Amino acid sequence: MIFPPHGRLAVWYFWYFAFIGAFLPYFALYLQSIGLSAGRIAVLMSLGQFMRLLAPLLWSWLADSSGRRVRIVVASSVASLASFSAVFLTRDFVGLLLGLALLHFFWSASLPLVEALTLAHLAPNPERYGRIRLWGSVGFIITVLGVGLLLDVAPISSQLWVSWALLLGTTLSALTLTEVKGAAGQVAGPIMDVLRQRKVVFLLAAGMFMTAAHGALYVFYSIHLVAQGYGKTLVGLLWTLGVVAEIAVFLVMPRIARRVSLRRILMACFALAVLRFLLIGWAVEFVMLLFIAQLLHGASFGAHHAATMAALNHWFAAGQQARAQALYGSVAYGAGGLGGALLAGALWDAAGSAITFSAASGLALIGLLLVWRGVPADSAQEPVR
Repeated sequence: MIFPPHGRLAVWYFWYFAFIGAFLPYFALYLQSIGLSAGRIAVLMSLGQFMRLLAPLLWSWLADSSGRRVRIVVASSVASLASFSAVFLTRDFVGLLLGLALLHFFWSASLPLVEALTLAHLAPNPERYGRIRLWGSVGFIITVLGVGLLLDVAPISSQLWVSWALLLGTTLSALTLTEVKGAAGQVAGPIMDVLRQRKVVFLLAAGMFMTAAHGALYVFYSIHLVAQGYGKTLVGLLWTLGVVAEIAVFLVMPRIARRVSLRRILMACFALAVLRFLLIGWAVEFVMLLFIAQLLHGASFGAHHAATMAALNHWFAAGQQARAQALYGSVAYGAGGLGGALLAGALWDAAGSAITFSAASGLALIGLLLVWRGVPADSAQEPVR
């Protein structure tokens, strides 16, 4: 191989999140262009979260039992590419529902397994995780900005072809990944012994509310901005700004984590998320305030994600990592993401954008209270096991 394992993982993150950068901000605009209602758009855009409820647990159990994480990632990537092709064949809601459901069923397998694989390759230096993961943010930036520029001069359907090509890139990069020697079949004790710990329960619950708070953002942010008269290029720039802030946070998190407790980091993340969604909902006509709101993505996603990954790495044994990542994905991105997206879909037409993003702010506030009540200051210093 030309690149060492860390480099190949960085390339995979780049392609994986490049697809998300093309799909997440703009696919809702495509669905709107073919005449689907806000409720149906919310359902289709929440399929990823729905599939994350149970599918990752199945894939992770297979991975932890067999030690064949990479083979599962490759197979699921190929199946995702084939499933996405349904968007070229139909504009019918039911047809899109089936095709996207299959896409997300297979797509949901990859990230938890690669997260666990990355932490295994990094042992005993998990603080270097952010330096690898940030390449996913770079991929997201390039495509969210590039597709925004493209869609100002090309038909919205061109977004579909870009997304398909990026899925192909993800599949090819998965073929280069390698297992960690000696990690196969390392199943370590009942995972419930860790899950019963109070701080684990509260961290997972807080993560669920943080992801739910982002539901309105991921489904309706681009629609919200376009409705206010902003061009798609500026929409792409605003998405890009948020991910630039995320990259900056990933770079400085090792130094922050050495000086600040996990509890304080998480409380700051949730407090800033409350402010961010209020700004998006009520100050959309002020571009500078939107810029500030997007910079806060570094806290509401970047710092929150890095801190949570550090905690899971400390609390769960090596043979439990794939299941731990999948469980977090199911609770936070599955239950939280699905609930947040459906809540946003229900509120958008009935109550308007300001109330929808205010509800998102309220969800972040609940997460803040959960961290305050249940995550102690020294929670990431020693493993629970």
